[in-house]
Amino acid sequence: MMKLGLFIEGGGHHMAAWRHPGVASNGRIRIESFMDAAQMAERAKFDMVFTADTNASFGADDVFYWTHSSAASRLEPLTMLGALSAVTKHIGLVATMSTTYAEPFSVARFFASLDQISHGRAGWNLVTSLTDAEAKNFNKEAHAAHADRYVRAREFAQVVLGLWDTWEDDAMVYDKAAGVYLDPDKLHFLNHKGAHFSVRGPLMVQRSSQGHPVVVQAGGSEDGRQLAAETAEVIFTVQQDIDAAREFSADVKGRAAKLGRPPEAIKILPGVMPVVGKTRAEAEAKYEELQDLIQPQIGVRQLSSYYGFDLAAFPIDGPVPEPRETNGEQARVKMISELARRENLTIRGLYKRIIGQRAHRVLKGTASDIADALEEWFVGGACDGFNVLPPTFPRDLNDFCEGVVPELQRRGLFRKEYEGKTLRENLGLPYPVNRHAAARDRKGTV
Repeated sequence: MMKLGLFIEGGGHHMAAWRHPGVASNGRIRIESFMDAAQMAERAKFDMVFTADTNASFGADDVFYWTHSSAASRLEPLTMLGALSAVTKHIGLVATMSTTYAEPFSVARFFASLDQISHGRAGWNLVTSLTDAEAKNFNKEAHAAHADRYVRAREFAQVVLGLWDTWEDDAMVYDKAAGVYLDPDKLHFLNHKGAHFSVRGPLMVQRSSQGHPVVVQAGGSEDGRQLAAETAEVIFTVQQDIDAAREFSADVKGRAAKLGRPPEAIKILPGVMPVVGKTRAEAEAKYEELQDLIQPQIGVRQLSSYYGFDLAAFPIDGPVPEPRETNGEQARVKMISELARRENLTIRGLYKRIIGQRAHRVLKGTASDIADALEEWFVGGACDGFNVLPPTFPRDLNDFCEGVVPELQRRGLFRKEYEGKTLRENLGLPYPVNRHAAARDRKGTV
């Protein structure tokens, strides 16, 4: 079955969504907006909701950008997902936390706690962060080099996974009569000492009904692909072309296979922005209504944040300059630049194609048209499902849930009921065997 994640935003994913008359202008900090969206997605049987995060607003040094963009506001994701766990029962809860500006013990504890609170529905989106603006909020002047961030991230993930394994599944005894709370032979110290971290453990939160939180990643660079092959169970990706999507999927799953991981252990979900109309003309009109709300200066500034240099120095209706070496999102910049060259886009044309939808693929048309597009990629081996980015909330999410989801169900491509109780069960991911229990079993069979 196709897997569906909802990339959740209080007002919507289109850059200018907050200006739309049908959107709450303070949606990015209004918890009721997120609650309504999560409950709507759960009724439609989505696998998960996902919230991204950065440790600084985009354009943090640009007062004009802050003044005119809703990106100035962002709720802390774990706090928000904790609230969503109380108003949902089945849908997975996935949040971003950076390996560059956090400590592995804190990340392990935060997500293990969410996993317990939600009864096995948590997932951690592992990122290495984007910009110097984030560094300046953590006692640094500049963002660490791309390769260095991934070296740290690899060790960071090893520590988090190790901490999640410090409890065996049956460590808890809860024997009131004997006064025994846990079996000390099944609680383990990590005693990790590496290049970046020294962590003793154990964690103070035991394993959940899904073992431990699902590990999610979004990197598309060479370093990102390798880390995903080593650690990721779900991969969010930016793809515009079905052949490139097939190549990405085959590459990452091929790398994982060399590490002994089966193909079903990884689910790849490219992002899509669906604009659903009763007719194709209505869908096009809905999209253009949002496009017209993008302020050109904001569009150029946001595009510049991807490229790593100021595009305002170039004519807005002139050609897009070639990218320079960047310390940020390398895979996204590569995809954007290839799109600009392939379609001979101007700077204005590129930001209108890219910025409104965060560089993801836009699908416009009737519910049947959009189901056709999703089916082509899914059946064609390009992905295992999709991360859905409705341009506005609640209108466009509602249109997708009431139009596209029933069409996918009619075609036998998407579930009508949840298969299990945990995020891992619903995604069809294998249960993570505790390393200490596995070692004991191996020893017992020698």
